[in-house]
Amino acid sequence: MSADRRTPGPKLQIALDFVDLPRALKVAEEAVLGGADWLEAGTPLIKSEGLEAVRALRARWPEKTIVADMKTMDAGRAEVEFAAKAGAQVVGVLGAASDATIRECVEAGRNYGAEIIVDMVQVADPVQRAREAEAMGAAYIGIHVAIDEQMEGKTPFDTLRKVAEAVSIPVSVAGGINSVTAAEALRAGASIVVVGGAITKATDATEATRQIKHALQYLVSVESEYFVRASGPDLRDTLSRVSAANVSDALHRSGDLPGLVARTPGARMVGPAVTVRTYPGDWAKPVEAIDVANEGDVLVIDAGGVLPAVWGELATNSAIQRRLAGVVIHGAARDTGDIRELGFPLFTTHVTPTAGEPKGFGEIGVPIRIAGVTIAPGDWIIGDDDGVCVIPREKAVEYTNRAMDVLEKENRLREEIRQGSTLSQVAYLLKWEKK
Repeated sequence: MSADRRTPGPKLQIALDFVDLPRALKVAEEAVLGGADWLEAGTPLIKSEGLEAVRALRARWPEKTIVADMKTMDAGRAEVEFAAKAGAQVVGVLGAASDATIRECVEAGRNYGAEIIVDMVQVADPVQRAREAEAMGAAYIGIHVAIDEQMEGKTPFDTLRKVAEAVSIPVSVAGGINSVTAAEALRAGASIVVVGGAITKATDATEATRQIKHALQYLVSVESEYFVRASGPDLRDTLSRVSAANVSDALHRSGDLPGLVARTPGARMVGPAVTVRTYPGDWAKPVEAIDVANEGDVLVIDAGGVLPAVWGELATNSAIQRRLAGVVIHGAARDTGDIRELGFPLFTTHVTPTAGEPKGFGEIGVPIRIAGVTIAPGDWIIGDDDGVCVIPREKAVEYTNRAMDVLEKENRLREEIRQGSTLSQVAYLLKWEKK
């Protein structure tokens, strides 16, 4: 047993969920300087680099507890044996695995000097399964909210409390933990706090680790600019910090409205959509929609993608009075010089000096389709100099958090580039070219 497992007090485990070993080792180096106790070869790292990742961690930090997050589901004896021989002192098996597999993992651990942690991710009854795992000889129970569930705003703390009360062995917790929530994890019963992105995506992983260690030591919440996930009411604040490009990446390189051009350079726009369908040049419904919209809303107008204009400076002043967040027009606007001076976010496919007539044809608050993309009332609209993206309302929490995840990862890469690397190097492009 390594010295750091014998010492009392809560443990901070860093989850190295990378796919490139050099980056994992670099971040681990920074985290150890900040006080990380346990080092985890995450599942993506093991799948990408094999058990060489465990060997490298053991060779570099022989005094640290090395965790192999194997997520074993079958062939328990073989997987634990190989992980232990590579240098892992704690090996992860899924709670969803059969009793036979968990018993084989425990027995192999005894033979080869490794302890077993049973991960409750996606287990239907984690309290009952934790009791069963303890009875089968597990050394630790892991409470784990998967990354994809974190993006939906889910947290592990309710389950953690119930499981910690039900078992006598140490419980670890993973799932979006950061300097704000680390102390809450201890209060909920965790003995081991597993942190991933709040350290591994930080521009300074040493300082990020120190902040979390401080939070654990003094049971305080340390404010964090990043790594805090939106849950609903704070969507606007989170989306205001990301770009349309971040959102497009989060939506798997989709979600943009092709052809929409920012007419007010530098202006940013975030808000739920109030949709308008009108006939080409008919500006009655677009202007009427200003009075229907609430503060912070974005008007999204389908005017057929053609001339003449359905929007101008007087409509913009009205929108400003109503405190709207911006306007998107699949069609034309005019008075764009005046609108730029007003600083109002305007995105259109066309510009013309010629206005149409207000005839009143069309509808407000109905689903519309622009450039093959459907926009429904209440969908979130994000616009900046790159263009406009749409997040469906029912996926708003998930993809807002995914967009923030993209930004956080880019922040880390940017810092590595500033330290002398290049994009090709930090992205390991040659390694990951499709064969």
